[in-house]
Amino acid sequence: MSTNDCYHCGDDCTATPLFFDEKTFCCNGCKTVYEIFSSNDLSYYYDLQSAAGSTPKVIEGKYDFLDTESIVERLAEFTDNHLQIVNLYIPNIHCSSCIWILENLNKLNPNISSSQVDFPKKMLRITYSTEKSSLKAIVLLLAHIGYEPYISLDDYDNKKKSIDRSLLYKLGIAGFAFGNVMFLSFPEYFDLSSNKTNGGDFWLNQYEGLFRWLMFSFSLPVVFYAGRDYFISAYKGLRSKLLNIDVPIALGILVLFIRSTLEIIFDWGPGFFDSLTGLVFFLLLGKFFQQKTYSFLSFERDYKSYFPIAVTKILPNGTEETTQIHTIKKGDRLLLRNEELIPVDGILITGNGKIDYSFVTGESEPVYKNSGDKIFAGGKQLHGAIEMEALKTVSQSYLTQLWSNAVFQEDKTSKFQTITDSIGKRFTIFVLSIAFTATAFWLFYDSSKALNVFTAVLIIACPCAIALASPFTLGNMLRIFGRNKFYLKDTQTIEQLAQIDTAIFDKTGTITTAKKSTATYEGLELTEEEESLLKNTLRASNHPLSRSLYDLLSAQNIVTLDEFEEHVGKGIFGASNNSEIKVGSASFVGKENQNKIEHTAVHISSNSAYKGCYIFKNQYRAGISELFKAMSETIQVAILSGDNEGEKKRLEALLPKLTPLYFNQKPEHKLQFIKSLQEQGKKVMMVGDGLNDAGALAQSNVGIAISENVTIFSPACDGILDATKFEELYSYILASKKAMKIIKWSFVLSLAYNAVGLYFAITGQLEPVIAAILMPLSSISIVAFTTIATNILGKKLK
Repeated sequence: MSTNDCYHCGDDCTATPLFFDEKTFCCNGCKTVYEIFSSNDLSYYYDLQSAAGSTPKVIEGKYDFLDTESIVERLAEFTDNHLQIVNLYIPNIHCSSCIWILENLNKLNPNISSSQVDFPKKMLRITYSTEKSSLKAIVLLLAHIGYEPYISLDDYDNKKKSIDRSLLYKLGIAGFAFGNVMFLSFPEYFDLSSNKTNGGDFWLNQYEGLFRWLMFSFSLPVVFYAGRDYFISAYKGLRSKLLNIDVPIALGILVLFIRSTLEIIFDWGPGFFDSLTGLVFFLLLGKFFQQKTYSFLSFERDYKSYFPIAVTKILPNGTEETTQIHTIKKGDRLLLRNEELIPVDGILITGNGKIDYSFVTGESEPVYKNSGDKIFAGGKQLHGAIEMEALKTVSQSYLTQLWSNAVFQEDKTSKFQTITDSIGKRFTIFVLSIAFTATAFWLFYDSSKALNVFTAVLIIACPCAIALASPFTLGNMLRIFGRNKFYLKDTQTIEQLAQIDTAIFDKTGTITTAKKSTATYEGLELTEEEESLLKNTLRASNHPLSRSLYDLLSAQNIVTLDEFEEHVGKGIFGASNNSEIKVGSASFVGKENQNKIEHTAVHISSNSAYKGCYIFKNQYRAGISELFKAMSETIQVAILSGDNEGEKKRLEALLPKLTPLYFNQKPEHKLQFIKSLQEQGKKVMMVGDGLNDAGALAQSNVGIAISENVTIFSPACDGILDATKFEELYSYILASKKAMKIIKWSFVLSLAYNAVGLYFAITGQLEPVIAAILMPLSSISIVAFTTIATNILGKKLK
């Protein structure tokens, strides 16, 4: 950096230089930011990239409107007691140093507990304490360090921001320049300079030089505006010691421009400005096609693949009805049971709210709410049943964001290398090696062809088609799975699903269905008060057996429990009007010496006195035998159940011979079992009901939660399968494997194209403009192949 450049922002400051700490600054704003960073031990910011900042603007009074509480409430994503979360659009985010400083805001303001950057969207998510700071103070801090947020009326009205049209502008400029350069190149194409009888001397003397310099002029905005993203990406990759796919593209553009400029300066020839502008135009056209197609796929998935979570709506006549959450309207009265997710913002009406907002804020301490308090979407009720009134309709996109929230993302995917990651670096090295080797050969054999060969190789062997194969294939499969009621968290889950070699299934609520279960009672008769307390205690629970028994019992008056506790894997406890009841396993209710029962049983004790048990006759899901038989041919399968061995003989008759069956497994046992399999090198899929199996779902390589009517939401799972599609689970796994084959075939097609093109490029027979046209066409053909192939694969799914 020049000594006359500002140390913070890089602007020229020869007119009014300021000196501080042996460094030069263009204004007090940049000097102040440097002082802030230095005093807070954040000077590493400048090591990431020199002159990375931007000049802070004077903003006195600009954000006074943020003192208005109603405006802040509309802008905030989450507000509760002392905590607030806000998403801000930061246009100045442009490099790794920006990300680093913005994710270390807590060092500048200790009242900020966390800040996360979404670099592609240039969004900053900030969690801060409202007791010691405010949104205005945080916005002013951001503005003072050069990252002023853009806050508009659209944010206040919760509307989406306008679409970034920069790619469209670049495509337009490149297309305009390409067309004009081609037009100006016609005399060169027809070689008028050698045709003296048709005015060749006139062309040669009068206009040849003018036309060539006009072509040079048209190429400038193409290279330095339309094509700059390739240079920036290549530079950042090389600076990070990473060879990305934009390196050979940037090299091709740069070499073409320099060679063409030298040719017209020294009058060696017309240059390759038509090839250059054509290359950038078709590259941008391919990128535009990719952006439009992939955004369509993403939109279609976001719209259709809502979470299959239902909620209980209380009708005006007091009856309860199960409804899909996307039908919730403002004013609806909802019943939320223990461990259920709050689907919309609302007001707590009855019940004791003990709400876990860790999904939203990352803080594990539950928040206690009383009647009349506001509760927010994304929280999870932890203490019995509550009733609430919806204040707005559900936002599926918010739940999608919640599912992928980095707050509870673990290292499951960080250790997993995608197929594109594994091939991209090798391919780039391969291309550059061929380019330099071929160039060295032609420099020795015929130096006049060396530059042409070098540029042709870099253009024809660009790995863009390979980079497109995976996102288009997996993105389309994500949409197809969603259409078939199999909802996956992200595209990486498909790749991991294709590698599964072991499948572990829970029993109750997973391979059994609660819809057709029957139960008989054995024991002392329950009093009317005990029946009412039992019914209301079951009403607050989400366990499959609780739901089944609740539906089987006769209607009772709804009462609010004084106490409710759910002990995962053991049972539930409820208390009202000095009466207590326990429902669950025999040991949980205090019946240790019970007779051995050969069926699934739910035991009951009232005021510490054992009353009896409900014996269930399990109803297994349709097609379970066929599913396990087909799956066991290629995948090791096993059953892990928390129940006793009462169903062992029946399961042995239903499942393939020698299928491992494990009973009396507590949640922690399931987790350890999966861990031990993974230590043996197994790729494990866990299929559970999402309640008792949360730990096992999180530990597995792929965790699938089965959804049936009302279910709890667990971000520990990687996918949610509608219970009606349970028998199709293996076909989804096979489809994932076939999707990976489609990607590999796409690689083969791309490599075949490159092999043919490289032959002509290396031998000096390939014109750069033809290569510039063929390359984006190859990308489009790969996209077409993957889209058609995945759609055919999708039609085969039932």
